[in-house]
Amino acid sequence: MTQYPVRTAEQLPPLLQAFRKEAGLTQSEVALRLGVSQQTYSAMERNADKVGTARLLKLLNILGIELALGKPSRPASAPSGPAASSDKPVW
Repeated sequence: MTQYPVRTAEQLPPLLQAFRKEAGLTQSEVALRLGVSQQTYSAMERNADKVGTARLLKLLNILGIELALGKPSRPASAPSGPAASSDKPVW
């Protein structure tokens, strides 16, 4: 399975468009399945950071895309030892 790490909202629009095209769907077809107008879907595709989680998950399901969350591996320059191990997420 190919993975596409997404770390910023700006990375989503081109991915959503590519996934839609790969699925052979038009914006109108996706909009119909989501229950919105084509114009609303077009705005969603362009401004993915404004899309709610439930709607984004429904969209990904329509496009045949699975969302998987994970932690990136620590870079080689990351500190090690007791002070470096923390339960707090790294943003």
